[in-house]
Amino acid sequence: MTNISEFSQEWISAWNSHDIEKIMNHYAENIVFHSPVIKNLGYNDTGLITEKSDLQKYFEKGLAAYPDLNFELHDALAGTDSLVLYYTSINNRKSAELMQFDEEGKVNFVRAHYSN
Repeated sequence: MTNISEFSQEWISAWNSHDIEKIMNHYAENIVFHSPVIKNLGYNDTGLITEKSDLQKYFEKGLAAYPDLNFELHDALAGTDSLVLYYTSINNRKSAELMQFDEEGKVNFVRAHYSN
């Protein structure tokens, strides 16, 4: 299992750096990524991404839309080969992301949730 504390800090740091390579390094080639922001940004109508290359394009679109993006980690909750990150996200909204890891310690499944 991935070290939750280390992963959480690296993930937040990567996003706050806006460095797409650092961000993408956390994700597996085989990814299932659910988020309402996918729809909100007009990336697609399903809120689901299943290709790593599409995930990168979506993240790049998000970084462009939110140039002042800065995440603040509140908590990291460990599960079995998974974690939930609770943090302040875009537009000062609270977010919780369920992330599951593959055998290489890369994120291969995400469900993102946001406060209204």
